[in-house]
Amino acid sequence: MENTEKMPITYEELKQELIDSGRPYDFDMIDRAFALANQAHSAQRRRSGEPYICHPLSVARILIDLGMDSESIAAALMHDVAEDTDVTVDEIRSKFGPEVALLVDGVTKLTQIKFSNVEDRQAENLRKMLLAMSQDVRVMIIKLSDRLHNMRTGDAWPEQKRRDKALETMEVYAPIAHRLGISNIKEELEDRSLQYLDPVGYNTIRDLLDKHGDEFLHGVCDTISAHLTENGIENAKIKYRVKSVYGIYRKMYMQNKEFEEIYDIYAVRIILNSVAECYTALGLIHDMYHPLPNRFKDYISTPKPNGYQSLHTTVIGHEALPFEVQIRTWDMDRQAEYGIAAHWKYKEGITSSGDKLDERLAWVRQLLESQRSSADATDLLSDIKSDLLPEEVFAFTPRGDVINLPAGATVIDFAYAIHSAVGNRMIGAKVNNRIVPIDHQVVTGEIIEIITGPENRGPSRDWLNIVKTSEAKNKIRNWFKKERREENIAEGKDALERELRRNMMTIPPEHYDEFMSNLARRNRCNTVEEMYAAIGYGGLQLSRMLTKIKDEYARLKASEPKPVTLDIKRIHSSEGVVVEGIDNCPVKFAKCCSPLPGDDIIGFVTRGFGVSIHKRDCKNVHESMRHPENADRWVRAYWDTAAKEQYSATLELTCMDRNNLVSDIALALSDMRVPIYSMAARAAEHGRAHMSLTIGIMNTEHLNNVVAKLKKVKDVISVLRT
Repeated sequence: MENTEKMPITYEELKQELIDSGRPYDFDMIDRAFALANQAHSAQRRRSGEPYICHPLSVARILIDLGMDSESIAAALMHDVAEDTDVTVDEIRSKFGPEVALLVDGVTKLTQIKFSNVEDRQAENLRKMLLAMSQDVRVMIIKLSDRLHNMRTGDAWPEQKRRDKALETMEVYAPIAHRLGISNIKEELEDRSLQYLDPVGYNTIRDLLDKHGDEFLHGVCDTISAHLTENGIENAKIKYRVKSVYGIYRKMYMQNKEFEEIYDIYAVRIILNSVAECYTALGLIHDMYHPLPNRFKDYISTPKPNGYQSLHTTVIGHEALPFEVQIRTWDMDRQAEYGIAAHWKYKEGITSSGDKLDERLAWVRQLLESQRSSADATDLLSDIKSDLLPEEVFAFTPRGDVINLPAGATVIDFAYAIHSAVGNRMIGAKVNNRIVPIDHQVVTGEIIEIITGPENRGPSRDWLNIVKTSEAKNKIRNWFKKERREENIAEGKDALERELRRNMMTIPPEHYDEFMSNLARRNRCNTVEEMYAAIGYGGLQLSRMLTKIKDEYARLKASEPKPVTLDIKRIHSSEGVVVEGIDNCPVKFAKCCSPLPGDDIIGFVTRGFGVSIHKRDCKNVHESMRHPENADRWVRAYWDTAAKEQYSATLELTCMDRNNLVSDIALALSDMRVPIYSMAARAAEHGRAHMSLTIGIMNTEHLNNVVAKLKKVKDVISVLRT
């Protein structure tokens, strides 16, 4: 596939390319599809000014390069008519049959997905995309081709749209192309995106590539070809490639390497008839050139998860330039170039190889299946990014089975990749016969033995912060979900109440059950217990719930009735406090919260000592109200605004230690005519001093003024009310 967009294509040219391919295409269907699309788009033009039909023609050309079937070509020609014109999917179904209609409808729905910054919506859109792909992967291959042509002609977009599309392409479409094994599309999507996101970095690398390479690689190919023929390997196809710009960019800018330190910029590809010839050729290459240590990879015996197979070795040429040699068979080469598209077989109706496709799409279904057990849709985002990572590691069980994992995966991920029962019973691991910690990251080639404990042993909650793969996370969550329900409920409830206290939210006891029910419903849980359990086992994360908690709390506060205004003339105050329904009642102020005028207060009728006044948000109030025997003893209380009494307040000051500090603070209080009841000061480490003051104030507004003035005293760092 070419990396540059050709001149706008005509249908006659497209049809000639179909004929030249030698495949038995259904030309009658393709002719009718073009006629319908050409008529539907006749009045439309692209941003660049060219007729709109050029776009579907170009998408169809990309699919021919991929070797796709007649239905895919027809659907590509019509992929925009259902969205942009009066033609409906039902009309396409009646004229072209259900298969083509399914492809057009699938691509239309994918096109309508708008990736936003709202994580919930983005996660749902990714889920829809994966569902479409799991039903018929051709939908995604057509969509990737559509995105590729749009990126090739993206210069016509406004600058911000170019950057948005490039970021979306880099984060979503290129990783999916990688997992489908379509390396050409994946690399070009990344390069085009980089060109818009970092044009300076892109052009720097392009300039470096233009100065090296072509003549050197031509010479290497000729030398290898002659040497293989001399040693009895004939009909070898030898070609070369230069590493993609984005591939070099990642190593230069993300791994901080110099251009000369990257050993696989240049690669020679040798395509042979059999696997035996591949290994023979590898020995001949190592005879001709000096191989670099630790740069050999055998992906033939250990294929990558996307099906890629090849032998890789890096050698130093006679010009002292390192280059990579890739050795593979013709089937492996088709797989590497076209990925999942290579499975389309051209028989009488051009049908696909179902078994292979099912095998290749297993990861999509597995990802969707595991997500059903998660209450938090945004987990899908991080799972997509971890499961679609291009870098993989390969490790072995003691029996020699190969386990593929994303880079950065731990031995816990390895255990769960073998079986959930192995992960749940894991108590340790050995790597190459040596005990390692459980957060040990797997390195390619390691032989890992998982040490297991008794059957009733389960995973640790801390593992959720260690594991890398979505598979391991979901298996751990599922274990806690099934085996530790009561523990999960208790732990989830405690965690939620701690979060409420941390955010200074006090739920009145009479509204507590309703508040929690509403919160559970907003988090898609059937009951409050289910919500607590989900928090407990990690299915719901408090950090992501916080916005909904705050919304619900704001709604609760807005619905609370306003305080009843009492007639001060009829009910007299005591100590500047009015207690509803009790005249001249003896009052004392609770030491646990030390309320001051201006604070929202409540009274508690004590046994023999009058009424104890607390702040409404005092934690003791909340705890006491939960006990039925105390509920009736809480009474409404208000400050008497007419009373002019003084109250004591204690302040803690943190200061930088210096001479005259105490006298400056006392002088500041004297200027404000604030009485000082007690004062204590002590030196602290790092040249600091702590001071405790008990002063007389009128109300919270007065106190706030005093605090503000004290903060202005030189070397006072903080002033806190205790």
